[in-house]
Amino acid sequence: VSRWGIFLAYDGPRTVGGAAVAIDTPGLNVLEDRRDLAVLWDIRVCTDVRGRGIGAALLRHAAGWAGQQGCTQLKIETQNVNVPACRFYAGQGCTLGAIHRYGYAACPPVAHEAMLLWYLDL
Repeated sequence: VSRWGIFLAYDGPRTVGGAAVAIDTPGLNVLEDRRDLAVLWDIRVCTDVRGRGIGAALLRHAAGWAGQQGCTQLKIETQNVNVPACRFYAGQGCTLGAIHRYGYAACPPVAHEAMLLWYLDL
């Protein structure tokens, strides 16, 4: 993770959100062997402060950082059952680039979910 970006959002002294972005990590398949691709590994916002723009600010910051590192796209994975996340990414200008119906087939508890891959041009 030496090349990853880790970002935190604060409300005063309290941490209320965070994001992690992976870039240039050999062996990390989700990066598709592309040096110009970044992956939003995770983004989280405390439930009691959602709807205040914290997630959008984290995503913008993460995308800006990835662009400064030479990346041209940010890839984001979510699932068809996470409708709020899908709406969020669409609202932030991301494009649904792929639907992998059997993306979680090897994991029985979530095998019924479809993998959705979103892309944001940087």
